Amino acid sequence: MRQSLSEHRLSGCLFLFAAFFAAGSYAQPPEFDAKIVEQFDAFDAFQAVAVDEHFFYAINNRQITQHDKADGLALQRWGDEKVVSNSLTHLDSGIVLAGKLYSAHSNYPGWPMMSSVEVWDVSSMTRIDTHSFGVMLGSFTWLDRYAESWWGTFANYDRVQRGMTIPYGGTSNTVMVQFDDDFQVLHSWTLPAEILRRMSPMSNSGGSWGRDGLLYLSGHDDPEVYVMALPEDGSELDWLATIRIPGLNGQGIAWDRSDDGRYLWAILRSTRQVLKIEMPKLDGAL
Repeated sequence: MRQSLSEHRLSGCLFLFAAFFAAGSYAQPPEFDAKIVEQFDAFDAFQAVAVDEHFFYAINNRQITQHDKADGLALQRWGDEKVVSNSLTHLDSGIVLAGKLYSAHSNYPGWPMMSSVEVWDVSSMTRIDTHSFGVMLGSFTWLDRYAESWWGTFANYDRVQRGMTIPYGGTSNTVMVQFDDDFQVLHSWTLPAEILRRMSPMSNSGGSWGRDGLLYLSGHDDPEVYVMALPEDGSELDWLATIRIPGLNGQGIAWDRSDDGRYLWAILRSTRQVLKIEMPKLDGAL
């Protein structure tokens, strides 16, 4: 059947419309480069790192080691394999606040997804508290304290886990959450589709608020960090910039709030190393 001229024009317009959105309907945010300035061997650098004034804390699935920040010397370790709690299976990102280390935890890759916050006294590396989310919005991967609230992400994944026939929640269902002091949900936001595409089949592994009032998010694998802001309206975080960090392997990140606010800490999982990263100054660049 021959198309009329009007039908042909309509088909062409629809094709251009689809191509426009397939290529992305908005320009990509600006990109900047960061520099790794120090690397420390740390046998528990498998999931994340937390940091305070004098120490960094390499976080593994079931172990955490405190290291001297100056030379990387391992000082204390929680989670000796002979006595580690069987209830903890997948520790993730952490934050040190007032002498306590708070770590996100989940039963990843177990089903249904269950999550909690686990707390240690850093002076003795003794576990002192816990808060259970039970079955909630996904696997809890990071938490931070900012503007008198707790923040974190419940991650979901496109990966199909062993014994399952469907994706582990679906990466697009990942949500970043604001909590009150008692970890009750106040608000939640989604991530931009392009960031989720880059993170897939995994998800958002790390997050940390900078002194600039911006939120820095990391995926599971890619050597980049996404600079985000809360939106003025709607439910999707604003993507302001991407920071490339050659040598980064995603995972949990932490701003060092004991210095001038220029250094982000992360890990290189493949070599079990902790990284100190000098971040670019974004003031006036966004």
